[in-house]
Amino acid sequence: MSPSDASRATTDPESSDSDRDGDDPGTTLRDAGPETAVRGDEPAARCPYCHQPFHEARFETLHRGLEHPSELSDRERAAFERAYADEGADIRRFRLQALGALLLVYFCLLFLYAVVI
Repeated sequence: MSPSDASRATTDPESSDSDRDGDDPGTTLRDAGPETAVRGDEPAARCPYCHQPFHEARFETLHRGLEHPSELSDRERAAFERAYADEGADIRRFRLQALGALLLVYFCLLFLYAVVI
């Protein structure tokens, strides 16, 4: 039972067992996706296919390329590929910074250990 089914079962005591089990043929797993809380009144972008809100337009572009690839035009596919490459560069930069911080902490602790002992 998903969390939304559990909340529906606790708030609606007259719901039938078939509703709680998710046997409704009209709903799919994609329809029961996670709810996204967007700060502010209006989201920055919204997927035109599933209407999921996003904080930034680049997140919506990445979502469309990953979740709806067969529905993209050539222009949208090119925008997705650019956003995906930029995201990869950001991830590589973060990994290098995290490695640098880890090495800094390691050597500081090593020198501290050498001074104390």
